[in-house]
Amino acid sequence: MRVARKAGGMIQTSPGETVGVVGGGQLGRMLGEAAGPLGIELVVSDPTPDAPAAPVVRDQLVGDFDDEETLLALAERSDYLTYEIELADPDALERASDATGTPVHPDPATLRTIQDKLVQKRTLADAGVPVPEFRAVDSAADLRDAGDDLGYPMMLKAREGGYDGRGNVPVESPEDVESAVDVIDGPAMAEAFVDFQRELAVMGCVGDGERDTFPVTETIHEAEILRETASPARAEPAVRDRARAVARDVLDVLDGRGVFGIELFQSPDDEILLNEIAPRPHNSGHWTIEGCHTSQFAQHLRAVTGRPLGSTERRAPTVSKNVLGDVAQRQPVALAGVESILATDRCALHWYGKREVYDLRKMGHFTLVGEAGAETDDLLSRIRQVGSDLRFVDD
Repeated sequence: MRVARKAGGMIQTSPGETVGVVGGGQLGRMLGEAAGPLGIELVVSDPTPDAPAAPVVRDQLVGDFDDEETLLALAERSDYLTYEIELADPDALERASDATGTPVHPDPATLRTIQDKLVQKRTLADAGVPVPEFRAVDSAADLRDAGDDLGYPMMLKAREGGYDGRGNVPVESPEDVESAVDVIDGPAMAEAFVDFQRELAVMGCVGDGERDTFPVTETIHEAEILRETASPARAEPAVRDRARAVARDVLDVLDGRGVFGIELFQSPDDEILLNEIAPRPHNSGHWTIEGCHTSQFAQHLRAVTGRPLGSTERRAPTVSKNVLGDVAQRQPVALAGVESILATDRCALHWYGKREVYDLRKMGHFTLVGEAGAETDDLLSRIRQVGSDLRFVDD
C-alpha cells in the first residue's frame, strides 16, 4: 500500500494507491486502462479465471462477487475498494472494510439501495426526484391492481438481479398478467409505461467535496439493449439543462464517492423522469474515453481515491456503437470486418477480451469523434456505415 498521510489530509504520490475492484469484466478492463496514467494499480476479483480485465491489471483474485473470503483478501491488498457490478454483496463489503480499514466507494449503503429497484424508486421519490408511477407487486392480484392504477401497457420489473433488459416484462393488457408474473417469479415492481421522446443518460460524479456531471448523452436502445450513444443529445438545451439538474438531485441522495450512471426519460412534454441508476461507470458513458477531457473511468478512480475530479468538458460531438453478439449458438470469438473501423479517422475500437460470443452479448464498442460543430444525425449515420461490415464468424 502506498497511501502517505499527513496532518489534515492525504499526500498524493505517484506511483499511487492500489484500488481493489469487485468485478473483472469490460468495466474492470477499462478501469485498468485508465489507472496506469494515474499511477494507480488495480487488483480485481471475479469468478471467471482470466477475466477480461486480467491482462491490464496487476492481479486477479478468483472468487464469487459475494464470497466473503475473496472480498476480505481483496480488501487486504487494497487502499480503496470499489465495484463494477451490482452483484457485489454490500454486507460482505462492509465487513471486509471494517476488518481491514479499507474504505469502500460508493458506500455499500448506496449499493444496497440500488440493488432493489423498488427501494431505489421509493428512496428517490421520497427525495423529490421525478420518477414514473410505480407499485410493489408480489402476486398476480397485485399486478392487476397496479394495472387499474397505472393503466396498460405497463412494465413489470424484477426487484433484484435484472440488467440489460433482463428481468423486465412488458404487460400490454390484463390478459398478460399471469404470464408476466410467471416470468419474473419473485418480488417485483410495476411501473407506468413512459411514452418517451428519447432516452437520455448523465454520468454523475462525486469526489471529495466535489460533484459534477458529464454532458447529457442520448441513448438509443433496441429490444431494451443499448445500441448507440450520442453526445450532444438531440434534445433542446433547456431539456439537457433539466436532465443535468435531475442528475445532480440524484447525486444528493447517494452516499460515497465515484461515478454514477443515471438513466432518464424525456417525456412527450419535455419533462425528465428518472429510469434507473448504476453506482459505477456505465455503458452510456463509454464515449467519454475519446470524447471528453477526462473519461468516466479515470474520473471514477480519481473520485474513489480522493483525487481532484477532472474536467468533464466534451472535446467534440461524439457517438459510439456497441458490438453485440449476433450468433444463434454460443461459440468461440472471431470478429470479422474491423478494417473499416481501423481505417476511419477519429474512430476508435474497444475490444473487451471475452473468449466466447452469444446472442446480444456486449463484446466491444467503437467511438467516432466529430469535428467541432458536427451534427449528431450525421455522426450516427457515419458510425452505422463504418460498422456495417462487422460480423462474427466461425473460428
